[in-house]
Amino acid sequence: MGHLRNLYYLFPPVVRRILRRIWYFPVDAVETITGKRDPMIPPRGMIFIGSGDFKEMGNVLRDQLVELGGLQPRHRVLDVGCGIGRVAVPLTGYLSREGSYEGFDIVRSGIRWCNRRIGSRYPNFRFIHVDLKNDLYNLSTGKEARSFNFPYADEEFDMVVLTSVFTHMVLEDTDHYLDQIHRVLKPGGICFSTFFLMNDRARTLLEQSGKKMFATRLGHHYLFHPRVREANVAYDEAYLTAEMIGAKGFRMEQVHYGFWAGGPKPALDNYQDICIFRKI
Repeated sequence: MGHLRNLYYLFPPVVRRILRRIWYFPVDAVETITGKRDPMIPPRGMIFIGSGDFKEMGNVLRDQLVELGGLQPRHRVLDVGCGIGRVAVPLTGYLSREGSYEGFDIVRSGIRWCNRRIGSRYPNFRFIHVDLKNDLYNLSTGKEARSFNFPYADEEFDMVVLTSVFTHMVLEDTDHYLDQIHRVLKPGGICFSTFFLMNDRARTLLEQSGKKMFATRLGHHYLFHPRVREANVAYDEAYLTAEMIGAKGFRMEQVHYGFWAGGPKPALDNYQDICIFRKI
């Protein structure tokens, strides 16, 4: 996250995605012509979530959902901010016919690709587009996440997954999403999510590493970029755990700190902090 990232944020979301398509066009064209790309893997120019190898990162997340979150093949899964299928693709080989997957995202192109490449092959995988405003991904609407109710029934899911979602949401929106997650989870259901957690450990590591991150504080959360508010957002860990997650009727069961603030990579090799909490 340096000067290039700041320059990148100067462009609106649509322009950022066009620039990415142009940058990766040569390699995507070669892979398409030669047939080297797996049909279940999107072109690099279309990927708008995270970094690293798409397939490898997806497999890592699937394994974490199983080993840390206790995901079972028969479970019903909701993927909030499903992007362009990074979690969905590896789950197609894990969830059984008794299991199912629902995903929604605010980027229409990602949902179109998922329905065309995944939903058409796996009828128990469904994807929908929701038009919500986000400084990083979507400026075409004024609808806010804090007023969006998930289009699913109460107590419908065994697990709700949010990877790199709360890291792009301000406090009021996150607070509302936690209400919705509690509503759609079955009693005892698990939420597997990632955050940037601000605590004494993170502050020390940031100081030692010299990283200039989250300098703008707004109450109990911090912004990486004051102009693009939802570019990256960190939360005060104590407040998040007690006053938000705990107050909603969840119990925090696991926290696995990532290496975003500096220091050595953890055993899970996770960049963001993983939080796993259960509906009481």
